[in-house]
Amino acid sequence: MEHHQTVPRVEGFPPETLLQLYHNLLLPRLIEEQMLNLLRQGKISKWFSGIGQEAIAVGVTAALRDDDVLLPMLRNLGVFTTRDVGLPQLFRQLFGREGGFTHGRDRSFHFGSWKHRIVGMISHLGAMLPVADGIALASSLRGEDRVTAAFTGDGASSEGDFHEALNLAAVWKLPVLFVVENNQYALSTPVAEQYACRHLADRGAGYGMPSEIIDGNDVLAVFRAVQAAAERARQGGGPTLLEFLTFRMRGHEEASGTDYVPPALLENWRERDPIRRFEIALDEAGLLDDAERQRIRHEIGQHIRNLIDDALAAPIPDSTPQRELAAVFAPSQPGSTAPRAAGDTREQRYVDAIRDALGIALERDARVILLGQDIAEYGGAFKVSAGLLEAHGKQRVRNTPLIESGAIGAAIGLALDGFVPMVEIQFADFISCGFNQIVNNLAKTYYRWGAHVPVVIRAPVGGGMGAGPFHSQNVESWFTAVAGLKIVAPSTPYDAKGLLLAAFEDGNPVLFLEHKALYRSESGAVPRGHYTLPIGKARIAREGRDASIITYGVGVRWACAAADRLASEGREIEVVDLRSLQPWDIESVVDSVKKTSRALVLHEAPRTSGFGAEVTATLQTEAFEWLDAPVGRVGSLDTPVPFAKSLEKVHSAQGQLLESIRALLEY
Repeated sequence: MEHHQTVPRVEGFPPETLLQLYHNLLLPRLIEEQMLNLLRQGKISKWFSGIGQEAIAVGVTAALRDDDVLLPMLRNLGVFTTRDVGLPQLFRQLFGREGGFTHGRDRSFHFGSWKHRIVGMISHLGAMLPVADGIALASSLRGEDRVTAAFTGDGASSEGDFHEALNLAAVWKLPVLFVVENNQYALSTPVAEQYACRHLADRGAGYGMPSEIIDGNDVLAVFRAVQAAAERARQGGGPTLLEFLTFRMRGHEEASGTDYVPPALLENWRERDPIRRFEIALDEAGLLDDAERQRIRHEIGQHIRNLIDDALAAPIPDSTPQRELAAVFAPSQPGSTAPRAAGDTREQRYVDAIRDALGIALERDARVILLGQDIAEYGGAFKVSAGLLEAHGKQRVRNTPLIESGAIGAAIGLALDGFVPMVEIQFADFISCGFNQIVNNLAKTYYRWGAHVPVVIRAPVGGGMGAGPFHSQNVESWFTAVAGLKIVAPSTPYDAKGLLLAAFEDGNPVLFLEHKALYRSESGAVPRGHYTLPIGKARIAREGRDASIITYGVGVRWACAAADRLASEGREIEVVDLRSLQPWDIESVVDSVKKTSRALVLHEAPRTSGFGAEVTATLQTEAFEWLDAPVGRVGSLDTPVPFAKSLEKVHSAQGQLLESIRALLEY
């Protein structure tokens, strides 16, 4: 489609709708003009301008129903104003004042308001597109005809999340509108250097979804296209890729400038200004003359100035360390829940206990949805989910394409809309492909704007199976420094079942680490039915008096075996099973060390920067006066996990344990 200036066609729109659209277009423009003045005055530090692009945000929002969900980006002020989120609170948010949507914890449009069905962005472009899939899946599962619209730019269309989100939406025929604002430049890189296809909409055919190219500076063209795509989605027609041609009239942010843009190109697009074009159309239709335009501008402008004065006078957010720490996690259910009938147990393997927990979670809570590669008919890479498809159906036990980031993003969307999703990562090593979604999106959402995201991520970890560098890693230290993420690493079938059920009920993101070597080699008595164990509480796996080994996962088996060996020599070693790494039970660990006066921290992950360093540092301060020796630390060699079992034995921490505990006892 060749882009040329035309006056929007007003046929088919009632006069009151046209005038409301004009008001909706003008409001964000006048706000932005004031924000640019404030930027020049030094009253705000940064602004990402959407001047010249208002028709897309306004047209998309106006064409959708109030219960449809929008995922805007940083230039989509018109989404928030058209949805009428409340300008007093919005200005406080923009100025980082008390009373904003994030309480000063995040900036500008990095927030959501589920009451208004808006989910805000994170800085990592493309990341919110899979979230839109999850929200759309939630509406489909409920049988609602609601639509989700996700905004992105031409630059972000190069991101992997763009592909994963569009592919998933097409495969599952989700009611998603992918709104691409093609404003010709990604910061300073022109579209000619971003993609080789003629139009971004050309990609729709490759995904098996309809696509369209629309004049993004014609608010009525935007409205019509979105309304048609939304109706198709409501009727079960699946997603649509909408490419809106527009232009970013100012820099990526104001400090960037536009020196890299040819002046003639700027002038060409200035003539296509969406507000001016709409004013001409309204004037020709006899709906808006110059005097009325001036009156409306003055009225809106004065209202904006009053709101800005009020927001700038609001207090700067104040807090305490305790209050900020309390805001990281949503309130969770404390303590544990006992089995229905005490003593009613059966012998189960570690893998069976996890499967049992998944089945109980599905039975007890209709909101639980399982996602993952090959988890349905195949039963998962390790057959953990075998039989669950037959018991609960494909709506709730869902194979995903090969998309770690997309699957986790979709789980975030499901969780935002009231579901409790679980994502299985085939091997924990592959979790790196979803790292951004976990650490920057999932873990930070509740702290930023108070939205609950109860997502469980199961990941098989560990070596000992001759699987080589990419199927044997322990990944806990990649995540233990991430605020907002709980991490569990059970060592027994009893703990695995109780802690997994607790993870589903906790109300927060939980990373559940299952050691592959324990799946079919570790057995024990497991209560039938439902019970939970408290996340963040350690257990004493073996009582002792001479030294404490603090460990988790497969390390508990190694530590207990070493303790058995030393018991024959008259030494009694206490083994503390952390069970949870974030939060971890400092009190129980310190109490054990007070009793034994010696401590050794053990984990299978490489020693350097492993989680054991955190435990060791804590003991040096919290238990120093009770220590009779320096805290020992045993981890695997600082090498990738080798393939040959003979080399893996050299790499593994297991071979160092007995010598290290003897050295500690002899200190």
